[in-house]
Amino acid sequence: MATSFEKGWRPAVIGEIVSAHSAYYAREWGFGAFFEAKVAKEIAAFVERYDSSLDLLLSARDGDGFLGSVVIDASDPALESGEAHLRWFIAVDRARGFGIGGRLLADALAFLDGTGRTRCFLTTFKGLDAARRLYERHGFRLTEESAGASWGARVTEQRFDRLLV
Repeated sequence: MATSFEKGWRPAVIGEIVSAHSAYYAREWGFGAFFEAKVAKEIAAFVERYDSSLDLLLSARDGDGFLGSVVIDASDPALESGEAHLRWFIAVDRARGFGIGGRLLADALAFLDGTGRTRCFLTTFKGLDAARRLYERHGFRLTEESAGASWGARVTEQRFDRLLV
């Protein structure tokens, strides 16, 4: 699989990220319009304030199209000083098993390690075991877990944190 990794916005990347998330989470977890709209609103807000010195939007593609994405969001004014948020990490079905997700995550964290941030967090939910193993291999540790519905459905929400050196 000849894969290219592209930094920053390019035409259609917002829609591709929203589509990949919506399709996967609807099929596997029953998430609906609330979740799709949430992803669309939040990634659109991120792209509007994107600062390439703080933030990273990394997407993977091949000749057949979109393979996956990951975002390092460090420009969100709601973040604490020195903090970054890892977001919208996904590999589409046809990209799984080829190391695309691992490469996206490793490249994003390499970028993050060079920004001077002191910690990074991500939010997810219980049951995404393959992703959790990948996060933990890259130094993230589970720090919070509670029932919630911020994804539009009742799940056990989780927060993982990674201290940066």
